[in-house]
Amino acid sequence: MAAKHGPWVPVILSGGAGARLWPVSRQSNPKPFITLNGGATLLRRTVARAAALKDVAGIVTVTHRDLLARTVDELAGGGPSLRYIAEPLGRNTAPAVAVAALEASLVWGEKALLFVMPADHWIQNVSAFVADAQAAAVLAAQGRLVTFGIAPSRPETGFGWLEMGAAIEGSAGFEVARFVEKPPREVAQGFVADGRHLWNAGLFCFTAGAILAAFEAHRPDILEAVQEAWIASSRRQVQGALVAEPDAPAYARVPEASLDYAIMEKAAGVAAVRARFDWTDIGSWQAVHEAMPHDAEGNAVSGEAVLIDVKGSFVHSDGRVVAAVGLADVVVVDTPDALLVAHRSRSQEVRQVVERLRGLGHDSADNPRTVTRAWGTYTVLDQGEGFKIKRIVVKPGRALSMQRHAKRSEHWVVVSGEALVAREAGEERLGPNESTFVPVGQKHRLANPGEADLVIIEVQCGPYLGEDDIERFDVPAGSAS
Repeated sequence: MAAKHGPWVPVILSGGAGARLWPVSRQSNPKPFITLNGGATLLRRTVARAAALKDVAGIVTVTHRDLLARTVDELAGGGPSLRYIAEPLGRNTAPAVAVAALEASLVWGEKALLFVMPADHWIQNVSAFVADAQAAAVLAAQGRLVTFGIAPSRPETGFGWLEMGAAIEGSAGFEVARFVEKPPREVAQGFVADGRHLWNAGLFCFTAGAILAAFEAHRPDILEAVQEAWIASSRRQVQGALVAEPDAPAYARVPEASLDYAIMEKAAGVAAVRARFDWTDIGSWQAVHEAMPHDAEGNAVSGEAVLIDVKGSFVHSDGRVVAAVGLADVVVVDTPDALLVAHRSRSQEVRQVVERLRGLGHDSADNPRTVTRAWGTYTVLDQGEGFKIKRIVVKPGRALSMQRHAKRSEHWVVVSGEALVAREAGEERLGPNESTFVPVGQKHRLANPGEADLVIIEVQCGPYLGEDDIERFDVPAGSAS
């Protein structure tokens, strides 16, 4: 008789800035929130795949605390019962999976079948995905830890690989003989040729009890530290969704490790299913190029572009026409505040651009000109020595946190909509063509009590105008920053 498992509980890992997808993906607008070729964000697509699995009891999304409100806003009404774990800081995939397993075990029991899905994968054949997930469930019900292998199309050095062992009787899976982390090119070329190696997709399936037992056996230090932080979690509702936020000081003591390195490479009897679904890890512009439709010359275009004698290239334009002539195998990514031009084969090195910009203290490393928050957006219109000018849009019914700044004052002019400005001394309502002043050190909150967008122009003045000059006193439900 086949072993039984509990209800499906997809676990979505939604974190990581995606530095190799700069300048579209940045710290304030990470990969899960970007779109490819129009349509839904990568995060919403992942939730839709999760909801397609049979008998889904709930979906657990692990994200960073600073992205929680925006994540909840993005996924509102997006599928079965949604629960969130808001990590106070990122500790890589092993702690994220451990805390999700603890939560799932509490809510749905140790037999709950977890399907771990990063939010930055591109999978279009959902029916094949569901069929392969069902094949993995057969193995996971036996207590196995299951991963997925992808038939390699090239000698990729940026992925982990797995070596296929013996077939597992009565299933569509096989034993994993070994894992190989990001091999050099000559080794990867041999893997493609021998047919015994697959890319490690970074998707996992196991019961909550099985993965917690594996942590107990192989990394009890991670499990104990995560348990301490999880038990002390604060719990609340954000826009009707249940949120658990592990205790920050305790979570800071959790060792940082990937699930592959901490558990999968150490555990016995690890199994894999050879995926029949299409799969792309959206980890570089090369991967984006592969995921998108191509023209007759092998070019993929997002936005408006004019290409003359261009072959095998990716062009992204945001708001203006990009023209290219006589190029081959390049990446051109144009955004309102940054332009990337690179050879497609070197797209993994874009991370170095971000590191260089951070070293120079350049704000464009982490923030685009228009930054999206759960409450709305802000766009930097101009800045110079001692001043910064922003266009701020606040959605109806939303509010920023009560806050104050140590080094800057702010002048606000309402362009359209209605503003409610709260201070310790009271509240002030402003309409179009009205203004107010917030001096250095004064507590204040901006809110939109109306039914239309609130648009204001903000002029900041002071010796330091960085986004980190902010002390928050509370964060309204469904908002952030």
